[in-house]
Amino acid sequence: MKEPLDSSERTSEVLRLALLEGMSIRKISCRLQISRKTVRKLLGRQRPSAKPAVRPRGSILDPYRPAIGKMLKDTPELLAPAVLERLRPLGYQGGISVLRELLRSMRPGQEREAFSTLDFAPASAMQVDWADFGFALPGVARRVSAFIAVLCYSRLLYMEFVLSQAFGSFLRCMERCIRFFGGLTTVDIFDNMKTVVLEHSPIRTVFNPKFLQYARCRGFAVRACNVRRGNEKGRAERPIGFVRRRFWPGRHFADLLDLNTQGMVWRDDFANNRIHEETGKVPSLVFEHEESRLLKPVPQTPFDTDDVEGQGVTKMHRVRFDRNRYSVPWRLVSQQVLVRGNDHSVAVFLGPKQVALHPRCWDVGQDISHPSHEKGLLERKPRAARGHLPPALEPLAKLGERYFKIFAATSRSVHRESTRLVLLVELFGLPATRSAIDEVMRTGHVGAEYVEYVLRHKRGLVPQCPPLLLGNPELDTIRLPEPDLSIYDPQPAQPMTRDPGEPPDDPNGAES
Repeated sequence: MKEPLDSSERTSEVLRLALLEGMSIRKISCRLQISRKTVRKLLGRQRPSAKPAVRPRGSILDPYRPAIGKMLKDTPELLAPAVLERLRPLGYQGGISVLRELLRSMRPGQEREAFSTLDFAPASAMQVDWADFGFALPGVARRVSAFIAVLCYSRLLYMEFVLSQAFGSFLRCMERCIRFFGGLTTVDIFDNMKTVVLEHSPIRTVFNPKFLQYARCRGFAVRACNVRRGNEKGRAERPIGFVRRRFWPGRHFADLLDLNTQGMVWRDDFANNRIHEETGKVPSLVFEHEESRLLKPVPQTPFDTDDVEGQGVTKMHRVRFDRNRYSVPWRLVSQQVLVRGNDHSVAVFLGPKQVALHPRCWDVGQDISHPSHEKGLLERKPRAARGHLPPALEPLAKLGERYFKIFAATSRSVHRESTRLVLLVELFGLPATRSAIDEVMRTGHVGAEYVEYVLRHKRGLVPQCPPLLLGNPELDTIRLPEPDLSIYDPQPAQPMTRDPGEPPDDPNGAES
């Protein structure tokens, strides 16, 4: 039996087998009866051969580093495409990818801004914001928006879903929100929505004067968050994310009423009764015992929350309102009217008088009309009724209506067609013309020329003009007897009964 090698001999043998004979670690392990781990350990004790130092590879942008550094110093927010445009005149011929990598390394890092915690006293502030939920209602081509309002102290939440963020809809949401809380806070904080803020810059803030009138009427101050300052509206931003994560996923609803019903149940039973993740308290209990009694009472002064627009009446006696068309009496064509809409109805006013009232349509591109608005028009233009036939063709009834409905799909003149058919009725009679029209339609055609061909050539009918009517019953009912034209016939020669004799003598006595 071979004696085991000591430590120094084993190391020498491993090195010899590996370096001189080029044996693998596995074969060395099998020959020397030691583990592979030990072989690797012994081989790793040798210092690796020094590798020659590799010079760092240059970049195509190295000559332009000073110019790029100056650009970033002057304008740190300069983007790669703009830097590329400025490098082309300097001779740079590379692409934008390597430039982007260099800009990431050279651009000065932004210092993270520190924020202080915002504390609010009870009943001191409320934050309001909109949240967009896209086209969520089946069959409705309008985006669903959530009106979110939160009391900054108790974190009590008010949530409502609507189909419009217009000024009137916003005010109606504010009214329902105030009634829900049962009072007013000292100041209401808003994001930069156009219904509240018209312009916001570091120098000044321009509020919507109509909303300031509403705030003055209700008795609360208005504050707008600074642009891109999410920390100033965190009380409303976090509830929006909470609604998106906890309420919205997996919801199914038939319409807006069903959505708001589910939202109200979730808001009152869960959202306001949970233990708030930041305060560690239940918002409804904090509101009930600490904040509700400090809210200011709501003034009973009424305020107009309707959507109001001035519109001109079109020639089709319609007014446009919120991407739909509503009818008005036809006599108001070209008049300027005032359209007022709320959540349920749309009213049209001419001066102080209401001239039309419709249920509000929350679809898009619809035409909402009332039959009474065309009544006078139809009396004035009897042929204006849809599907109306000329008087001479009215007995055609459904056959005539179907004929002209098909004919209207062609590019030919409907007026000329009706005129020609009326003439055929006058020449050949109504029964024969109706039968010919039916025969022509059965062959898959429409057109007065086909009807006339059937009447004249296939049936061999001869035109028979009816008597001319003057439109006056007294004249149309006059019947004159047929004149006796026999008196104009040539009379037969009378027979002779005597000799006429000699002709009389010449009175002048002349002899023949």
